[in-house]
Formats: sequence, structure tokens, C-alpha cells
Amino acid sequence: MQLRLDQLAGHLRQPLAPLYVVHGDEPLLAMEAADAIRAASRVQGCTERELLMAERGFDWAAFLHASAAGSLFGDRKFIELRLPTGKPGTQGSAAIERYCAQLNPDMITLVSVPRLDKTGQNSAWFRALMDVGVCVDIWPVERARLADWIAQRLLVNKQRADRDTLNFLADRVEGNLLAAHQEVQKLALLLPAGEISLDAVQAAVTDVARFDVQRLAEAFLSGDTARYARVLEGLRGEGEAPTLLLWALAEELRALGRIVAGTAAGRPMDQLFRENRVWRNKEAAVRAALRRSSDVAIRRGLSHAARIDRMAKGVAQGNVWDEFLQLGLHFAHGTR
Repeated sequence: MQLRLDQLAGHLRQPLAPLYVVHGDEPLLAMEAADAIRAASRVQGCTERELLMAERGFDWAAFLHASAAGSLFGDRKFIELRLPTGKPGTQGSAAIERYCAQLNPDMITLVSVPRLDKTGQNSAWFRALMDVGVCVDIWPVERARLADWIAQRLLVNKQRADRDTLNFLADRVEGNLLAAHQEVQKLALLLPAGEISLDAVQAAVTDVARFDVQRLAEAFLSGDTARYARVLEGLRGEGEAPTLLLWALAEELRALGRIVAGTAAGRPMDQLFRENRVWRNKEAAVRAALRRSSDVAIRRGLSHAARIDRMAKGVAQGNVWDEFLQLGLHFAHGTR
């Protein structure tokens, strides 16, 4: 069984399942999901908790023994296994499969893993967890939803803000959800309940945005030129290599070209998305690009990328960073 994060609270008001998997790469949301499961387990009688961290040299026999040994006080027991790398190895894989096969219904187990790729999700150990447990899928909060996410967090602290203020906050904390949470908590301490003004927030908030190539590609695909320019400038300031940016943007253009060609041939969009590794967190941006892109526009973008490549290698004149900006602007406008 799979749950979205927003479905978890309602689920936890019911009798708990014997096993939960928190699966994703957003540390704040994964931590909050795990906290909610632990709190619900205490309400439902789990008075003893055993935490196991499966790092290098971990004794997998201890994991199997944990389910065999009951609580010291005769109550239900909560077992938490953390897999920081998402790669348990041969011995660990066998132990997890065995654990699932003999799952103790009188205990509650929580397994935390980072976002796995397709191969990891198809592994025997992960499928064993999925067969007997409830998986809480943790996805990053997309930029388009970040302002609303912040608004919900402010409401918990009995504060409100208008759209301009929310967008200001989102720009300052983009890509760093833990920092976003910290800024919201800071506003609760510094500002009174009720409507908070943009001026007050600007005076209180630090710019803690974290930029990466993935966010640049998302802005490029979605056609959000202001965000694209901001992320591009952030990456430039952080000293990111132009070759990495160029590779990422060219890969997105080539994937779009394959999807456009496949669509023209009558192939299902879902299949094309899987083949080109368009997962749910990127699907909205890719669909936005497809709505405004033609095969000609994609070829034009690849030609522009090839020109940037020559500049980066010193065999053509021009400013690489200016050309990156022009590539994003041209792809966002006049692509038909």
C-alpha cells in the first residue's frame, strides 16, 4: 500500500500496520513523517523503541533478532531501521526479505530509505517491504507549490501573509525546505500573530536558497524565466561548472525530442515518460515544455547548446553564462 504524505495523518488515526516505509529525499518531510508514525505507535501501545542504523559493518542478525525479542515490559515494541545509503548489500537484502516473510504482527517496524532509482525500487528486498508494508512516498515540494506550503506552515503559528510576501519567502528558501521551516519558526518568534507584512518579513528573513542543476532544468522546462535567471545566477556565484549545466539542459532537450517523436508515432505518453525518466516530481515541468515546444524548437535549442559547448571549450567566442540565459529565454518564448 502506498500513501501520499497528505494522507498519512488520516491513516494514523486507524489501527497501525505492522510495517511502514518512509521513502524519499526531502529530509524535513521524511523526519516529520517518521515522527508522526512514532507518535501514533506510542498512542497504540508501543512503549519500547529499538533504533538500528544500517551503516557499514552493520550486524544484520541484530535486525532479525529485534523482531524475535519482545518488549522488556510486555507491551508492543517499535523497531526502526534506517538505511542511509539505500543499499543494504547481499546480506542485508536477504535479512530484509526474511524479516518481511516472518513479520511479527505484534510489533511495528519503520524502515527509512532515501529515494531509490528504478533498479532499487525493483530489487527483491524493496519489493518485499512493499508487499507487507505501507509506503509513505516523500517528494520535494515543487517551486509552484512552495508558497502555498509556506502559507500552511504560517497558519499553524496563526500568521498570514499575502501572495507577494509568500513568493518572497519562497524565493529565499527555494531548494532548502529545512531552512524554510526554520524561517517560518523564526517569524513566529519575531512577529505577532495575524497578517505579517512584506517589509517585516524582508527585515527578518535570510536568503538561504540552495540552487542545483536539477532546479535549473526544472525552471528551463517550465518556462519560468525569472526563476531560471535566478537559479542560473546562483549557480554561477557558487562556481558551478558550465559543462555540467550544459549536459543537464541538453539531456532535457534530447528527452523532449524523443517524447515528441514518440507522441507523433502514436505511442502512449506514460510509456514515453518512463523511458525518458520523467518521474512525478518533474512531470509538470515536462508537460509545460511539451505544450509550447515543437520539433523545430527543440532542434534549435540543441543547436544553441552546441554553440555554448564550443564557447566553453574556447573554440568559439562569446560569454557562456550570457548564452545560457539566452537559451532559457528563447526556449520559453517563441518556441512554436
